[in-house]
Amino acid sequence: MTYFSRFAASLTVAALFMLPHLGRAQGTVVLTGKVSSRTVDTVAVSVRENALDPKEKITYARLDDKGEFRLALTVAGPTRADLVYGDDVTDLFLEPGNNMDVRFKGSDMATTVKFKGNGAAANSYLTEVDEKFVENDGFQVLPDNIMLYEVPFLSFLEYRRKEERKFFDDYAQDNQLSAAFKVYAKAEIDYSYANDRLTFQDLREQVVATDARLKMSPTYYDFLNEKSLINSPDAGALQSGMYQEFLLNYIHYQATASNHQRSDPDFYQVCYDMAKTQLTGAARLLCLGRVMQESFRFGHVKQSAAMLADFHTLDAKNQYYSVLQHDFETHKAFAIGAPAPNFHLMSATGDSVSLQSFAGKLVYVNFWRTTSGLSLRDLPYAQDLAKKFEGKNIVFLNIALDENEGAWKQLVISKKLPGVHVRAAGGYRSVIAKAYAVQDVPTYLLLAEDGTFLNVKPKRLSSRAAVDEIKEAFGKAATYTSLLPMSSGR
Repeated sequence: MTYFSRFAASLTVAALFMLPHLGRAQGTVVLTGKVSSRTVDTVAVSVRENALDPKEKITYARLDDKGEFRLALTVAGPTRADLVYGDDVTDLFLEPGNNMDVRFKGSDMATTVKFKGNGAAANSYLTEVDEKFVENDGFQVLPDNIMLYEVPFLSFLEYRRKEERKFFDDYAQDNQLSAAFKVYAKAEIDYSYANDRLTFQDLREQVVATDARLKMSPTYYDFLNEKSLINSPDAGALQSGMYQEFLLNYIHYQATASNHQRSDPDFYQVCYDMAKTQLTGAARLLCLGRVMQESFRFGHVKQSAAMLADFHTLDAKNQYYSVLQHDFETHKAFAIGAPAPNFHLMSATGDSVSLQSFAGKLVYVNFWRTTSGLSLRDLPYAQDLAKKFEGKNIVFLNIALDENEGAWKQLVISKKLPGVHVRAAGGYRSVIAKAYAVQDVPTYLLLAEDGTFLNVKPKRLSSRAAVDEIKEAFGKAATYTSLLPMSSGR
């Protein structure tokens, strides 16, 4: 797998990942052990109880004078986990009834950790896999093999999968592994292969700037036709972060293959509808949730609300709805389509300026300070950009968070800076800085003609892509509006 996909999967799984296991009784896991050469006085297991909730439940145990500890926690079925000691983290796979002895050096937990007892075989396997494959550059998708063409890249992926499968089969013959862990381990192998194969074309385009997008052979994506790959017959495969990442990438691929780009106003709605149609069971709910979380951050607020309402009818047992609803509420104030907070500020020429003053115009907002080196570096680019769009239906609004009004006004007037210049007294503590959640400068925002957020992270003034992005922004709010309410048959 790539470092990119492995890292993304670890974020998905976070420190510990646990899906609801209906019909499985909860059970206790007990970890005892000893830390030699200790560097801190506590050891912990971190539990992520909901796949779509970043919050973790952390159970701590204090080391005694001998460096020994005992830690007990309750899990609801087979659970992907992390053991945490200081800044070190190592993988765990826990099942109800596990009673393991864990020992390691405090100065190097990852390479010295040893397991004994019920559950030790699975966790020893994870440690050995990490050393043999994850930490071995020869099995990683790195720039050297990203630059390969289709045939040699596939040869590399197939070699890696063959070696991983052989290692697992040999290990399973010599050690007693639970059925749940076997499903998880096999899914990690199969979906790291599928994920890297699926994303290779896009990744290569990002890494190899000197070549055009690689054209794949007509059969390259045929592996996606395997139904059991998309909708795994074993629900336990969802314990694999690789499977989760693959599902989301698969839906993205299906959307783009249908000529829908991420910049399209209906991209996330299209992804939602595809996941709803093509996926089944627990995989369907989880992937729909992942798509919505993307939409909450990068999509239109009204489309997100419509998807969430539809999801509520699908998630009858409330596995994810409450978590998603909270996530939506957290992000909706700055989502595309949300109304930007109004303000009344004085300009450098003494005029009163409000957001409503620019109704019907695109507004490129720049929060800056005259004492910020990055802000000052962007001034020449701001002038160039203003010239390019002179006479167009756009306002470049510069909101200074300066405490010193005189220094700000002198710079604006003496340099004849283009655009509208206003100042917010109080700097970062000002009402407008808090309303727009500005924590650093420069901060850029793009507001639509109707006064709603269009992009909370537009390209910087110094970016060549900023011009194209602004050109595409004209009238985009109306395009979003024309797609509402959604007519997706839901």
